[in-house]
Amino acid sequence: MTNLILLQLFLLVISTSFFTTFLITKIWIKVAKKSKLVGRDLNKYSKPEIPEAGGIAFVIGTTFAILIYIFIKTFYLLSTSNLVEILAILSTLLLAGFLGFVDDVLGWKKGLTQWQKPLLTIPIAIPLMVINAGNSSMSIPFFGQVDFGILYPLLIIPLGIVGAANGFNMLAGLNGLEASMGVVILATLGTFAWLTNSLWVATITFSSVFSLIAFLIFNKYPSKVFPGNTLTYATGALIACIAILGNMEKIAVFLFIPYFIEFLIKAKNRFKTECFGIPQKNGSLKAPERVGSLTHVLLKFVKSEKSVVISFLVIEFLLALLTFAFFNPL
Repeated sequence: MTNLILLQLFLLVISTSFFTTFLITKIWIKVAKKSKLVGRDLNKYSKPEIPEAGGIAFVIGTTFAILIYIFIKTFYLLSTSNLVEILAILSTLLLAGFLGFVDDVLGWKKGLTQWQKPLLTIPIAIPLMVINAGNSSMSIPFFGQVDFGILYPLLIIPLGIVGAANGFNMLAGLNGLEASMGVVILATLGTFAWLTNSLWVATITFSSVFSLIAFLIFNKYPSKVFPGNTLTYATGALIACIAILGNMEKIAVFLFIPYFIEFLIKAKNRFKTECFGIPQKNGSLKAPERVGSLTHVLLKFVKSEKSVVISFLVIEFLLALLTFAFFNPL
Protein backbone atom coordinates (compact mmCIF):
# COMPACT_ATOMS: atom_id res chain seq x y z
CA MET A 1 0.00 0.00 0.00
CA THR A 2 1.27 3.45 -0.89
CA ASN A 3 1.55 6.23 1.67
CA LEU A 4 -1.22 8.16 -0.12
CA ILE A 5 -3.66 5.25 0.20
CA LEU A 6 -2.79 4.81 3.86
CA LEU A 7 -3.32 8.51 4.49
CA GLN A 8 -6.68 8.47 2.68
CA LEU A 9 -7.80 5.45 4.68
CA PHE A 10 -6.65 7.09 7.92
CA LEU A 11 -8.57 10.30 7.15
CA LEU A 12 -11.70 8.36 6.19
CA VAL A 13 -11.65 6.34 9.41
CA ILE A 14 -11.14 9.28 11.78
CA SER A 15 -13.74 11.38 9.90
CA THR A 16 -16.26 8.54 10.15
CA SER A 17 -15.55 8.21 13.86
CA PHE A 18 -15.93 11.95 14.54
CA PHE A 19 -19.13 12.58 12.62
CA THR A 20 -20.83 9.35 13.69
CA THR A 21 -20.16 10.08 17.35
CA PHE A 22 -21.23 13.71 16.95
CA LEU A 23 -24.58 12.78 15.41
CA ILE A 24 -25.31 9.92 17.82
CA THR A 25 -24.48 12.09 20.84
CA LYS A 26 -27.00 14.73 19.68
CA ILE A 27 -29.63 12.02 19.26
CA TRP A 28 -28.75 10.34 22.56
CA ILE A 29 -29.18 13.56 24.55
CA LYS A 30 -32.80 13.79 23.37
CA VAL A 31 -33.47 10.07 23.88
CA ALA A 32 -31.97 10.03 27.38
CA LYS A 33 -34.00 13.07 28.43
CA LYS A 34 -37.20 11.53 27.10
CA SER A 35 -36.44 8.21 28.82
CA LYS A 36 -35.60 9.96 32.12
CA LEU A 37 -32.08 8.52 32.02
CA VAL A 38 -30.60 11.52 33.77
CA GLY A 39 -28.35 12.24 36.73
CA ARG A 40 -27.69 15.22 38.94
CA ASP A 41 -24.59 17.34 38.30
CA LEU A 42 -23.29 17.34 41.87
CA ASN A 43 -20.58 19.90 41.14
CA LYS A 44 -23.20 22.57 40.41
CA TYR A 45 -25.01 24.43 43.19
CA SER A 46 -28.40 24.00 41.46
CA LYS A 47 -27.67 20.31 40.73
CA PRO A 48 -29.27 20.29 37.25
CA GLU A 49 -30.39 17.02 35.63
CA ILE A 50 -28.07 15.91 32.81
CA PRO A 51 -28.56 13.00 30.36
CA GLU A 52 -26.51 9.96 31.43
CA ALA A 53 -24.64 7.14 29.64
CA GLY A 54 -23.56 9.32 26.72
CA GLY A 55 -20.54 7.07 26.27
CA ILE A 56 -22.77 4.86 24.13
CA ALA A 57 -22.15 7.36 21.30
CA PHE A 58 -18.38 6.93 21.70
CA VAL A 59 -18.67 3.14 21.59
CA ILE A 60 -20.92 3.15 18.50
CA GLY A 61 -18.90 5.83 16.70
CA THR A 62 -15.58 4.08 17.26
CA THR A 63 -17.06 0.68 16.41
CA PHE A 64 -18.52 1.93 13.12
CA ALA A 65 -15.20 3.52 12.15
CA ILE A 66 -13.31 0.30 12.90
CA LEU A 67 -15.82 -1.69 10.81
CA ILE A 68 -15.30 0.73 7.91
CA TYR A 69 -11.54 0.20 8.30
CA ILE A 70 -11.98 -3.59 8.22
CA PHE A 71 -14.28 -3.38 5.18
CA ILE A 72 -11.85 -1.30 3.11
CA LYS A 73 -8.85 -3.44 4.09
CA THR A 74 -10.69 -6.67 3.22
CA PHE A 75 -12.63 -5.80 0.06
CA TYR A 76 -10.67 -2.92 -1.48
CA LEU A 77 -7.09 -3.41 -0.35
CA LEU A 78 -7.49 -7.22 -0.29
CA SER A 79 -5.62 -7.46 2.99
CA THR A 80 -6.48 -9.42 6.11
CA SER A 81 -3.33 -8.50 8.01
CA ASN A 82 -3.91 -7.95 11.75
CA LEU A 83 -7.61 -8.72 11.26
CA VAL A 84 -7.70 -11.05 14.29
CA GLU A 85 -6.15 -8.38 16.51
CA ILE A 86 -8.53 -5.69 15.24
CA LEU A 87 -11.57 -7.90 15.88
CA ALA A 88 -10.24 -8.65 19.37
CA ILE A 89 -10.02 -4.89 20.09
CA LEU A 90 -13.53 -4.45 18.75
CA SER A 91 -14.84 -7.27 20.95
CA THR A 92 -13.18 -5.78 24.03
CA LEU A 93 -14.57 -2.33 23.24
CA LEU A 94 -18.10 -3.67 22.85
CA LEU A 95 -17.92 -5.83 25.98
CA ALA A 96 -16.60 -2.92 28.06
CA GLY A 97 -19.19 -0.56 26.63
CA PHE A 98 -22.02 -3.05 27.26
CA LEU A 99 -20.95 -3.64 30.85
CA GLY A 100 -20.66 0.09 31.48
CA PHE A 101 -24.03 0.78 29.86
CA VAL A 102 -25.78 -1.84 31.97
CA ASP A 103 -24.07 -0.33 35.02
CA ASP A 104 -25.36 3.13 34.02
CA VAL A 105 -28.90 2.01 33.30
CA LEU A 106 -29.44 -0.36 36.22
CA GLY A 107 -27.37 1.57 38.72
CA TRP A 108 -25.11 -1.34 39.71
CA LYS A 109 -22.76 1.12 41.41
CA LYS A 110 -25.36 1.48 44.17
CA GLY A 111 -25.71 -2.23 44.76
CA LEU A 112 -22.21 -3.67 44.28
CA THR A 113 -19.21 -3.53 46.57
CA GLN A 114 -15.86 -2.22 45.30
CA TRP A 115 -14.38 -5.74 45.07
CA GLN A 116 -17.32 -7.07 43.05
CA LYS A 117 -17.07 -4.49 40.25
CA PRO A 118 -13.55 -5.53 39.08
CA LEU A 119 -14.67 -9.16 38.99
CA LEU A 120 -17.49 -8.26 36.62
CA THR A 121 -15.03 -6.58 34.25
CA ILE A 122 -12.86 -9.71 33.85
CA PRO A 123 -14.76 -10.86 30.70
CA ILE A 124 -13.55 -7.66 28.99
CA ALA A 125 -10.06 -9.18 28.84
CA ILE A 126 -11.08 -12.51 27.27
CA PRO A 127 -10.77 -11.46 23.57
CA LEU A 128 -7.09 -10.51 23.94
CA MET A 129 -6.39 -13.48 26.18
CA VAL A 130 -7.66 -16.06 23.69
CA ILE A 131 -5.58 -14.69 20.80
CA ASN A 132 -2.45 -14.52 23.01
CA ALA A 133 -2.04 -10.84 22.15
CA GLY A 134 1.11 -8.82 22.63
CA ASN A 135 4.67 -9.78 23.43
CA SER A 136 5.23 -11.96 26.51
CA SER A 137 8.81 -10.72 26.86
CA MET A 138 9.07 -7.46 28.82
CA SER A 139 11.90 -5.32 30.18
CA ILE A 140 11.54 -5.07 33.97
CA PRO A 141 13.63 -2.59 36.03
CA PHE A 142 16.40 -4.35 38.04
CA PHE A 143 15.53 -7.69 36.35
CA GLY A 144 16.18 -6.94 32.69
CA GLN A 145 14.30 -8.81 29.97
CA VAL A 146 11.75 -11.25 31.40
CA ASP A 147 9.65 -13.69 29.36
CA PHE A 148 6.37 -14.31 31.19
CA GLY A 149 5.36 -17.09 28.77
CA ILE A 150 1.84 -18.43 29.40
CA LEU A 151 1.47 -16.10 32.40
CA TYR A 152 1.30 -13.13 30.02
CA PRO A 153 -2.09 -13.97 28.44
CA LEU A 154 -3.44 -15.62 31.60
CA LEU A 155 -2.35 -13.01 34.15
CA ILE A 156 -0.73 -9.85 32.73
CA ILE A 157 -3.37 -9.18 30.05
CA PRO A 158 -6.42 -9.48 32.36
CA LEU A 159 -4.65 -7.46 35.07
CA GLY A 160 -3.84 -4.74 32.55
CA ILE A 161 -7.27 -4.52 30.94
CA VAL A 162 -9.34 -4.89 34.12
CA GLY A 163 -7.01 -2.51 35.97
CA ALA A 164 -7.14 0.12 33.20
CA ALA A 165 -10.93 -0.07 32.84
CA ASN A 166 -11.54 0.30 36.58
CA GLY A 167 -8.69 2.75 37.11
CA PHE A 168 -9.90 5.09 34.38
CA ASN A 169 -13.35 4.91 35.97
CA MET A 170 -12.01 6.10 39.35
CA LEU A 171 -10.93 9.57 38.24
CA ALA A 172 -14.25 10.86 36.92
CA GLY A 173 -17.22 13.07 37.70
CA LEU A 174 -16.16 16.49 36.39
CA ASN A 175 -17.44 17.98 33.14
CA GLY A 176 -15.15 16.94 30.29
CA LEU A 177 -12.56 15.23 32.49
CA GLU A 178 -12.90 11.63 31.33
CA ALA A 179 -13.12 12.35 27.59
CA SER A 180 -10.32 14.94 27.55
CA MET A 181 -7.94 12.75 29.56
CA GLY A 182 -8.73 9.90 27.17
CA VAL A 183 -7.88 12.14 24.21
CA VAL A 184 -4.42 13.00 25.59
CA ILE A 185 -3.54 9.41 26.59
CA LEU A 186 -4.78 7.79 23.38
CA ALA A 187 -3.30 10.50 21.15
CA THR A 188 0.09 9.91 22.80
CA LEU A 189 -0.15 6.15 22.25
CA GLY A 190 -1.36 6.69 18.68
CA THR A 191 1.57 8.98 17.91
CA PHE A 192 4.04 6.40 19.27
CA ALA A 193 2.37 3.73 17.15
CA TRP A 194 2.61 5.90 14.03
CA LEU A 195 6.28 6.76 14.65
CA THR A 196 7.13 3.07 15.12
CA ASN A 197 5.29 2.13 11.89
CA SER A 198 2.44 0.30 13.65
CA LEU A 199 0.09 2.07 11.28
CA TRP A 200 -2.92 -0.14 11.89
CA VAL A 201 -2.62 0.43 15.64
CA ALA A 202 -2.31 4.19 15.03
CA THR A 203 -5.41 4.21 12.81
CA ILE A 204 -7.54 2.36 15.38
CA THR A 205 -6.22 4.59 18.16
CA PHE A 206 -6.89 7.88 16.42
CA SER A 207 -10.39 6.74 15.45
CA SER A 208 -11.12 6.59 19.20
CA VAL A 209 -9.38 9.95 19.76
CA PHE A 210 -11.61 11.73 17.25
CA SER A 211 -14.67 9.98 18.63
CA LEU A 212 -13.80 11.35 22.08
CA ILE A 213 -13.25 14.82 20.63
CA ALA A 214 -16.72 14.73 19.06
CA PHE A 215 -18.23 13.63 22.37
CA LEU A 216 -16.28 16.31 24.22
CA ILE A 217 -18.10 19.01 22.26
CA PHE A 218 -21.20 18.13 24.30
CA ASN A 219 -19.45 16.97 27.46
CA LYS A 220 -17.16 19.96 28.09
CA TYR A 221 -18.07 22.47 30.80
CA PRO A 222 -20.98 23.10 31.22
CA SER A 223 -21.82 19.55 30.23
CA LYS A 224 -24.92 18.71 28.18
CA VAL A 225 -24.37 14.96 28.63
CA PHE A 226 -22.51 12.70 31.06
CA PRO A 227 -20.20 9.92 29.76
CA GLY A 228 -21.14 7.37 32.41
CA ASN A 229 -19.36 4.09 32.99
CA THR A 230 -20.13 3.28 29.35
CA LEU A 231 -17.34 5.61 28.29
CA THR A 232 -14.93 5.14 31.20
CA TYR A 233 -14.87 1.33 31.03
CA ALA A 234 -14.63 1.36 27.23
CA THR A 235 -11.87 3.99 27.11
CA GLY A 236 -9.81 2.39 29.88
CA ALA A 237 -10.05 -1.05 28.27
CA LEU A 238 -9.19 0.41 24.86
CA ILE A 239 -6.09 2.11 26.26
CA ALA A 240 -4.93 -1.24 27.63
CA CYS A 241 -5.63 -3.00 24.31
CA ILE A 242 -3.64 -0.43 22.33
CA ALA A 243 -0.76 -0.60 24.82
CA ILE A 244 -0.63 -4.41 24.66
CA LEU A 245 -0.93 -4.78 20.89
CA GLY A 246 1.43 -1.88 20.22
CA ASN A 247 3.98 -3.11 22.81
CA MET A 248 3.58 0.18 24.67
CA GLU A 249 2.79 -1.14 28.15
CA LYS A 250 5.45 0.95 29.91
CA ILE A 251 4.25 4.12 28.20
CA ALA A 252 0.65 3.46 29.22
CA VAL A 253 1.68 2.80 32.82
CA PHE A 254 3.60 6.10 32.86
CA LEU A 255 0.61 8.00 31.45
CA PHE A 256 -1.60 6.40 34.12
CA ILE A 257 0.34 7.98 37.03
CA PRO A 258 -2.60 10.26 38.05
CA TYR A 259 -4.85 7.19 38.19
CA PHE A 260 -2.40 5.29 40.39
CA ILE A 261 -2.33 8.27 42.76
CA GLU A 262 -6.14 8.37 42.73
CA PHE A 263 -6.23 4.66 43.55
CA LEU A 264 -3.90 5.13 46.53
CA ILE A 265 -5.94 8.05 47.89
CA LYS A 266 -9.21 6.16 47.56
CA ALA A 267 -7.68 2.98 48.97
CA LYS A 268 -6.64 4.97 52.03
CA ASN A 269 -10.30 6.03 52.35
CA ARG A 270 -11.51 2.44 51.77
CA PHE A 271 -12.99 3.47 48.41
CA LYS A 272 -15.81 5.35 50.11
CA THR A 273 -15.02 8.78 48.64
CA GLU A 274 -15.98 10.48 45.36
CA CYS A 275 -14.26 13.05 43.13
CA PHE A 276 -16.92 15.73 43.66
CA GLY A 277 -16.25 19.07 45.36
CA ILE A 278 -18.66 21.15 47.41
CA PRO A 279 -20.47 23.60 45.08
CA GLN A 280 -20.85 27.21 46.21
CA LYS A 281 -23.49 29.80 45.30
CA ASN A 282 -20.96 31.84 43.29
CA GLY A 283 -20.26 28.88 41.02
CA SER A 284 -16.96 27.88 42.59
CA LEU A 285 -16.05 24.53 44.12
CA LYS A 286 -14.71 23.96 47.60
CA ALA A 287 -12.55 21.00 48.61
CA PRO A 288 -14.00 18.76 51.35
CA GLU A 289 -12.14 18.83 54.66
CA ARG A 290 -11.15 15.20 54.17
CA VAL A 291 -9.13 14.60 51.02
CA GLY A 292 -10.70 11.62 49.27
CA SER A 293 -9.53 12.22 45.70
CA LEU A 294 -6.79 13.85 43.66
CA THR A 295 -9.54 16.26 42.64
CA HIS A 296 -9.74 17.50 46.23
CA VAL A 297 -5.98 18.11 46.28
CA LEU A 298 -6.24 20.33 43.19
CA LEU A 299 -9.20 22.17 44.71
CA LYS A 300 -6.83 23.42 47.41
CA PHE A 301 -5.15 25.51 44.68
CA VAL A 302 -7.89 26.20 42.12
CA LYS A 303 -11.50 27.02 42.89
CA SER A 304 -13.61 25.94 39.93
CA GLU A 305 -14.58 22.73 38.18
CA LYS A 306 -13.25 23.98 34.85
CA SER A 307 -9.89 24.89 36.41
CA VAL A 308 -9.55 21.44 37.98
CA VAL A 309 -10.12 19.77 34.61
CA ILE A 310 -7.59 22.09 32.93
CA SER A 311 -5.10 21.30 35.71
CA PHE A 312 -5.50 17.58 35.11
CA LEU A 313 -4.99 18.12 31.38
CA VAL A 314 -1.81 20.13 31.96
CA ILE A 315 -0.45 17.35 34.19
CA GLU A 316 -1.36 14.67 31.65
CA PHE A 317 0.06 16.69 28.77
CA LEU A 318 3.36 17.10 30.64
CA LEU A 319 3.45 13.34 31.25
CA ALA A 320 2.82 12.82 27.53
CA LEU A 321 5.75 15.08 26.66
CA LEU A 322 7.97 13.22 29.12
CA THR A 323 7.16 9.90 27.45
CA PHE A 324 8.87 11.13 24.29
CA ALA A 325 11.96 11.94 26.34
CA PHE A 326 12.01 8.68 28.34
CA PHE A 327 10.72 6.28 25.63
CA ASN A 328 12.15 7.82 22.45
CA PRO A 329 10.39 6.03 19.54
CA LEU A 330 12.91 7.19 16.93
